[in-house]
Amino acid sequence: MRSIFLILTTAIFAFADFKGINPEQLQEMIDKNITVIDIRTPPEWKEIGTISTSKKIRFFDEKGQYDVKNWLSKFSTHIKDKNQAFVLVCRSGNRTGTVGNFLSKQLGYKNVYHLQDGIKSWIREKREVNKLN
Repeated sequence: MRSIFLILTTAIFAFADFKGINPEQLQEMIDKNITVIDIRTPPEWKEIGTISTSKKIRFFDEKGQYDVKNWLSKFSTHIKDKNQAFVLVCRSGNRTGTVGNFLSKQLGYKNVYHLQDGIKSWIREKREVNKLN
């Protein structure tokens, strides 16, 4: 577990192996049925809202803790192989940077995207979000 922690905490500084996209590009990908995975916390989903097609799989909890094995188990129900394209979404792009780097550099996923500046950029462009009850 410590080695995974080191990977996650140092991975945030190198974003070379996965691609940042803007809201317009994300919408084009959604229109082509790409899988969108929202890694924020349930309170964030409720407070800010979610992109309608997103799969909600919390990575970090409210205290910054995580369970990689559990998360990967849930993730693998949506992403079936390492060549399948998908987009990660968080609040501002920081958490998806960490998780995206981990998935691409350490686990070998080939088509990892993340929404630059997170759901905030989606909302800034007045794109629709679903509020959870």
